[in-house]
Parts: sequence; structure tokens; C-alpha cells
Amino acid sequence: MREEKKKLLAKAAYLYYVEEKTQNEIAEELNIYRTTISRMLKQAQKEGIVKIHIEGIDSEIFSLEQHVKQKYGLKQIEIVSVSKEETEAEKDEQLSQTAAYFIKRNIEPNMTVGVSWGATLGKAISRIENKRIGNTTIVPIVGGPSHVNSQYHVNTLVYELARKLNGQSIFVNATVIQETKKLKTGIFESKYFGELKEHWQCLDMAIVGIGGSLSFKKSQWRDLLTEEDYEALRLREAVGDCCCRFFDQDGKLLTGDLYDRTIGLDLKELSKIPHAVGIARGKVKAKAILAMIKRGYIHSLVTDQETILEVLRLDKDSTFQV
Repeated sequence: MREEKKKLLAKAAYLYYVEEKTQNEIAEELNIYRTTISRMLKQAQKEGIVKIHIEGIDSEIFSLEQHVKQKYGLKQIEIVSVSKEETEAEKDEQLSQTAAYFIKRNIEPNMTVGVSWGATLGKAISRIENKRIGNTTIVPIVGGPSHVNSQYHVNTLVYELARKLNGQSIFVNATVIQETKKLKTGIFESKYFGELKEHWQCLDMAIVGIGGSLSFKKSQWRDLLTEEDYEALRLREAVGDCCCRFFDQDGKLLTGDLYDRTIGLDLKELSKIPHAVGIARGKVKAKAILAMIKRGYIHSLVTDQETILEVLRLDKDSTFQV
């Protein structure tokens, strides 16, 4: 590059980034078209004359976020930085804090918000700071866990989120898995369940957890599954679940007896909600997360760095792999 041109690029960059002049002011001062100034500023970065450094934050995360967002057509994505020195508990805590902030800034007045459940989602909701948002309604989109595993009952999460937003809450009075299809149908078609189903038809947003490997039985509801259920899911190569609906690595819903006994929003319906947000971390959930975002069941994702890198690895994308 000729020295004169390099100096002009540097001067334009100095006036813009240091003197904080507008592009119109720089164009007038240098007697150059404004559109040319815009191109010059971009070229100054490309040639290394200007280097932008973001202090205190690993800006590689932003590049990773943009890559994943564009690759899978997501509305939003939040990726939490992690280090090898951090414990699993510390990683969970960081994700919960980030998810809490994400939820808080995305819920707006007059929204109807659906909530599933689980430990990660429960921790995120517990960390949301109180915020008065007008006329919000929070509803469960799955049935509850067994009485044995009730720490993060969906009604508790619904109540807590509604309380923190000063909104209204609707509850569910049925476990997510019923013993027979007939029992499930009776509950689902009952008069008391009608109000909840009406709310499912007008959801503006849904916040869901994502379950991973079948070997991971610490979930708050999988104790409701029978050995026959587990065997059928293994044979059909289930990789995870969301809203207590299981799917394979292609995101195909695994319908059948278990599906027919389940009280929860169908994932095809989840995908039709204007904004469905998934919150999950852990390599054991990477296959499930990949299936969810490729199938378009969720529109936004909150996860961490090691999880999304595993998702990309599974998808044979080495752009950010070490």
C-alpha cells in the first residue's frame, strides 16, 4: 500500500475513533465522500491499521456466538466462557446467572410465558432480580414430577417467576407421565385442564430445559419411566428430551406408548411459539442440543463454551476447534 494512502486511512481512523467525529464531519474535513469514509474505516481494520481490543472479556466468545447464530438460524444466543479449572458446580452457577439475565431482559409486558422445569432452569429463575412487568402470565407447559422428586416442581418455578415479575400464575395438577394413555387423555380433556390448554395456544415465549443421555437419571422426572419405557427409548436411539418429549439425533419425535402417556407441550407446537428459549449445558447434552436447534424446536439458546464446541464437533464443524 502506498504510504500516502496508508496515512489517509490512519487519519480517518484517528478522527473517528480518537476524536470521535462523525463520518459526515470527517468527510467534510478530508473533502471525501461520506460513503468513501465508511469504506476507509473498514479497510483500516482489514489492513491492521486499526485493531479493536475489548478489555476484560474474551471477545472470541462473540465471534463464536455469531457463528452459531448464523449457522443454525437462531434469534439469540448467549455462550458463557468456561475454564478447565472451574468445577461443574461453578459452571452451573455461571450459566444460571447468564440465563437469569437473559430471561429478565426478554420478557415484556402483556406476555404469556410457558415454563418447563429442571435444576438448571430452577436455578436461573431463583437468580432473577424482581422486576415489575405489566400483565404477564406464567404457565406450566409440562406436568409435574413425582412426589419423590419435587425440588424443582414446575408449579414452583411458575410461581417464583410470576412473583418476581409481579405477574399472574397458572398451575398444573397432574404428573407428567401417566400410567395409561386413557388416564392421560382423561386429564388432558378434563374441564380443569381447559384453561391451561387455552394459554398454550397463545404463548408468546417458552423457557425450556433440555435433557440429555438416557444414562443420566438424575432428572427430576425420569423416575416416572418404566424399564419398558427405557428399553424402547434405547432401541429407538433417543438422544434427549425437552418438555418431557423424547427425540432422536435428527430431532424426530419418538411417538408411541410413552408419548401418549405424557402430559406436555408437543415440540412441534413449541417451535410455533414466537420465542422458544432453551437453557442447557454439559457435553452429555450436546447431541440433544444439536438436534433441537437443527430441527428448529427452539429459537434461542443459553449454554456454555465447552458445550457449544462439542455441538459443533458433533456437527463436523471445526471452525472453532483447537
